[in-house]
Amino acid sequence: MQVVLLSSKKQERHYQPVRISGTTLERVDSFRYLGVHISQDLSWSRHTNSLAKKARQRLYHLRRLRDFRLPSKVLRNFYTCTIESILTRNITVWFGNSTKQDRQALQRVVRSAERITHTELPDLQTIYYKRCQTKARTIVKDPTHHNNRLFSLLRSGRRFRSLKTKTERLKRSFFPQAIRALNQGN
Repeated sequence: MQVVLLSSKKQERHYQPVRISGTTLERVDSFRYLGVHISQDLSWSRHTNSLAKKARQRLYHLRRLRDFRLPSKVLRNFYTCTIESILTRNITVWFGNSTKQDRQALQRVVRSAERITHTELPDLQTIYYKRCQTKARTIVKDPTHHNNRLFSLLRSGRRFRSLKTKTERLKRSFFPQAIRALNQGN
């Protein structure tokens, strides 16, 4: 069994070995859970690098389809189904706290696909924004959702109360971003 000790501290600390029922767990730097690479320092570089690598591999197939002179609409559909679905999987979880370099690496894949398909494709920031809005609206509409209480309307009844955030990491996480997206959409 393996364990990832999550820490946002800059200095590395030494921890006692983790034991469960007398078995010592192996400590690892990152772990893949539900298709998302979670690093011990809570950065998303490893995850975005694996997404970019997987998406670049699919660009080969897109180029081959272009070489067969398929219409742009077919190429765009292939991009949406194979490459964009890889790049945007669980995007509301990791995109807000990813670094500028990681976002640029992913956006380079999108621009390469634009050149191949000869069509304009949505950038990842736009997709992230729309997915945040959609997911937030779903939570707001469901009063039984355990995070529904985070979306409280102001007295005007049109805008949602912003969450107080002390750290930049929390400010860029899903719930504050989703509330901002809903308020801008109103």
